[in-house]
Amino acid sequence: MLPQDDSNVSARIGEVEQRQTVILYGPSLIGNTSFFPTGTLGSQLSLRDQQQWANDSAFVQQAAAQEAAVVLQAIQEHGGLNTLEDFAVLYDGHWSGSVPLGISQGQLGNLTSDLLFSMERLSVNPYVVQRLHPTNDELPFDVDPEVIQELTASTLASLHREGRLFVADHSYQSEYVAQDGRYSAACTALFYLDSRSNQFLPIAIKTNVGADLIYTPLDDANDWLLAKIMFNVNDLFHGQIYHLANSHAVAEIVYLAALRTLSTRHPVLVLMDRLMFQAYAIRPIGERILFNQGGLFDQNFAFSSEYARVFAQDFYPTVAGPFQRNYFESNLRMRGIIDADYGPELPHIPFYEDGAKIIGVIRDFVTAFVDATYEADDSLLTDWELQAWVAEANGPAEAIDFPETISTKQDLVGILSHLAWLSGVSHHVLNQGDPVATSGVLPLHPASLYSPVPTEKGAIDSVMPWLPDAEKSIEQISLLARFNRPQVVETKQTTEYMFSYPPLLAGTNPAVSAANDAYREGMHLISQGINTRTFDENGLSQGMPFIWRGMDPGVIPFFLSV
Repeated sequence: MLPQDDSNVSARIGEVEQRQTVILYGPSLIGNTSFFPTGTLGSQLSLRDQQQWANDSAFVQQAAAQEAAVVLQAIQEHGGLNTLEDFAVLYDGHWSGSVPLGISQGQLGNLTSDLLFSMERLSVNPYVVQRLHPTNDELPFDVDPEVIQELTASTLASLHREGRLFVADHSYQSEYVAQDGRYSAACTALFYLDSRSNQFLPIAIKTNVGADLIYTPLDDANDWLLAKIMFNVNDLFHGQIYHLANSHAVAEIVYLAALRTLSTRHPVLVLMDRLMFQAYAIRPIGERILFNQGGLFDQNFAFSSEYARVFAQDFYPTVAGPFQRNYFESNLRMRGIIDADYGPELPHIPFYEDGAKIIGVIRDFVTAFVDATYEADDSLLTDWELQAWVAEANGPAEAIDFPETISTKQDLVGILSHLAWLSGVSHHVLNQGDPVATSGVLPLHPASLYSPVPTEKGAIDSVMPWLPDAEKSIEQISLLARFNRPQVVETKQTTEYMFSYPPLLAGTNPAVSAANDAYREGMHLISQGINTRTFDENGLSQGMPFIWRGMDPGVIPFFLSV
């Protein structure tokens, strides 16, 4: 019920005032990003969420631990990890409890493919790459003109002028110090859209540390493979911490502002209660077992959890944290991935291809919900609780780039759709089940290097010294497997069932229930399409030499699960 329609306004106002005394803004967790709830009720909400998380995660935690022991024995019986092909033993017939769908088909068979490497930038970690504007952006580094000519049949200047150049830059990691016995570069990778094949391909990778070598596909095969591995070490770190600053920190602060300004009878808060299921569990649990000194992050990644906090603090204010600028299309458009009038259209953007369908179905439901809640735009302006939420988010909550007003129903649709996107989709592209299935699959995606970054090219005959040994490999897979939540399919807690929430549907008119039916049908069709993907006659799926199912709404949770 909206406040202007409530017959007991004084009781409603008293409830909100009371909540503001027991739900308070506490210090941020895991880096200086957004506030975390404290106060009598705020702390209780977090403890409740932590208990729910513990209950939900118990199965996969136990399964991953048991399976790790079995895999270690299998590797030992195999004779250890001595070649790249041996890494297949880590996955073959294993992890069926924690990762029942297995790893992405094509990941192991095509691990040296340049197309696999480049297209991962448009799928499994789509938040790094950007198109270089011909006049506004300078070239990040030079590459031997003869190499460029042989690779592209063009010049770097021409590719730049035509809007065919793209960059993924992790050079900021050059300021980080690796842990003892661990190593990392801080790679910048340059890509281009080839005018002959119309494929998105790599040109070069620059290490930005030590001798600051520049690798290209024309280098010795082992050198070039190592360069891609070095980039992936940086990229895996980025994806895991970016998701914290971009999904958790953003959605949680907007919800915290709502908890302090909206009555429990407000339909918008009821919807947000559903979207933010378990939301206040992850950061405190992460502080205790993942980002604590010597914890799971320190045990696996090149850089310690200290730098996870540094990254979050650096990226949250301007890159990961802004609310409206990170709306689905806005973010991609800002980076020139879609709708770039200064370069040709990319033939395949798997993240956009799947995401556009999903966000469309989400918006359809949210539009129906908002239409059922508010008769006209004017009724939003007379909803003093909703307007107080906006003021709170932009004021004490210190949300970044949150709308300054909600004057139209479309404004509210945009906000709620983005919250649903962050909690039910975007989060899971970078975290949850996709790292263990794709972006963290070994040997191409280690969390750390185990030998120093080379000081010259042409001096190695194998990448094996840089890769984790059997025990460290199993530790990495086990850690990533614990992020997975396969049981949500059986419990109907997938994104397909995001709005199947009795308190939400019971308090609205039949149009919202009908919209939920349409939403579920739409998501089910998207899931079927993703589930039935196969390779085409060229051995590709969505233009990639692996089959990506990281956004399947029939499998991923509707909430911020980890």
